[in-house]
Amino acid sequence: MDSRFSDSNDFSNGSSTCCIANTYATATATTDHNHNNFLFPDAATVPDVAALRHLSDDFDSIFDSLDVFADARIAVSGGSGGGKREVAVHRCILSARSKFFRAKFRDREREKEKEKGRGGVVKFELKELARDFDVSIESLVAVLSYLYSGKVRPLPRDVCTCVDDECPHLACWPAVDFLVEVLYLSSTFQISELVALFQRHMLDILDKVSSDDILIVLHVANICRSDCSRLLNRCIEIVVHSNLDSITLEKSTFEKSTLEKSLPPEILKQITDLRKSYAISGPEGDKYPDKHVKRIHRALDSDDVELVRLLLIEGHTTLDDAYALHYAVAYCDAKTTTELLDLAIADVNRQNHRGYTVLHVSAMRKEPKIIVSLLGKGARPTDQTSDGRKALQISKRLTRAVDWYRSTGQGQASPKDCLCIEILEQAERRDPLLGEAAVSLAIAGEGLRIKLLHLECRVGLAKILFPMEAQVVMDTANVHSTSELPLAKDLSRPQSAVDLTEVPFKLEESLQRMNALSRTVELGKRYFPRCSQVLDKMVEDDYLNDLATTGNESPEQQVMMKQKYSELEELMFPSTRTLILMAGLVDATDSNAS
Repeated sequence: MDSRFSDSNDFSNGSSTCCIANTYATATATTDHNHNNFLFPDAATVPDVAALRHLSDDFDSIFDSLDVFADARIAVSGGSGGGKREVAVHRCILSARSKFFRAKFRDREREKEKEKGRGGVVKFELKELARDFDVSIESLVAVLSYLYSGKVRPLPRDVCTCVDDECPHLACWPAVDFLVEVLYLSSTFQISELVALFQRHMLDILDKVSSDDILIVLHVANICRSDCSRLLNRCIEIVVHSNLDSITLEKSTFEKSTLEKSLPPEILKQITDLRKSYAISGPEGDKYPDKHVKRIHRALDSDDVELVRLLLIEGHTTLDDAYALHYAVAYCDAKTTTELLDLAIADVNRQNHRGYTVLHVSAMRKEPKIIVSLLGKGARPTDQTSDGRKALQISKRLTRAVDWYRSTGQGQASPKDCLCIEILEQAERRDPLLGEAAVSLAIAGEGLRIKLLHLECRVGLAKILFPMEAQVVMDTANVHSTSELPLAKDLSRPQSAVDLTEVPFKLEESLQRMNALSRTVELGKRYFPRCSQVLDKMVEDDYLNDLATTGNESPEQQVMMKQKYSELEELMFPSTRTLILMAGLVDATDSNAS
């Protein structure tokens, strides 16, 4: 945990009143001297300020000392490393600093129910304390550290910084996301001076925030309501004059919100009324969407692509005129989007009223499956929005540096936003290498059955080592619609018990399966070369032994490695000895046939 602090006026260019020196500079004190009241000067003396700073540092060190005399813990789900993490706190300090915590801790019966473990440590779930909006552990630490020390920590750089090197990191999504989380917690915990500080900072940068990100600021300001009235009004004013269309406003959802997932009707009505009073029609104009477009959108909401096709036959509109592909990419699941793409009657590079192509929209949604599908249908990664951004830059500015640079172990799911960046980088770097996978399959032998088994083993390894990446390319290649090779389903049986002549082999189904798996390998090599390099190393004899014993693992990691080793060994076994046996069988069969 970072123990560095800065005065609040460093955070807000000298305008904050949260700094301890400033707080106490205007304080007055009284004392009884010779039975007479003596009024001290308005300004605190230098020794007083120094003493207060030492006191702040002492409380600061208590918070950073983790479990020292802590009598409560606050558990947070998620965060940079995933899973559940806990922050040790002291109820007496939080009660003295916050009316909210004082009321929570006063409920003795509730504490007894939650009391667990030695030392009478009380555990709280952050979701129970702050129910309206999900926040990260970094935001919780920032707020709690202020309650302890009276100072505001510097913004955590890796959390508030995006991946785009050209970004000044003042108002990109990671910075905005962190600020609204702290603002929400400060309001919930009734820390008025911290609310005022972060509201003022948000107002200072609001003009630099993208119009799409303004919506989350508006949403949180509406949750805080009276505490953030200035911020709420300013956000509404910006949205009214922005290029956000009516569909975006109505369909915007906030995953972190646990109650209201979208903007409330009264806020939408206020925006609509203000636009009418200002004679602002929005980027889509007054006639969009008409009733025919709305019918197509409703069909997409129901995932009914067949109904969309029937509506198009009526001839009232087209997919392009309805911006149906943009709508599906933004609000429908990946399967519906793929089915719509398969109709092959929509322009995948068409820009909507706001200047976005469907690839730009998919980058904003952070859905790697849809991005791969669009690229496979000819979407151009080099196309720019009206303000000069490419899909890759959009993805980078939506991704936190802490997530991008954090190492993801083999077998762990990679963050979706990181996968989006990786896919788009590969798409810009070079053209698809068609046939690359087919060339690599030559090592599997000439027989169709051997090639298919080799592909099953390779894709099976990918599912274990790189589950998220494998899922993306397998879904795009539509692997799940084909039948798995029967031999690959029963790899746990002793190889001596497998009679290869009994394995059913249907040519048409096997060809479909091989095409899907070949497409999977091709997409993997195309968009995830780092994963393909690891899979290529699987043919090396010593790799599994190296994987099983690196010598630096904890006992828990060793158990996981042994389990992973067993899974890999089961998959690799048929790709070595069984392939040799099958090669002999096929050669013998071929020679007999000839």
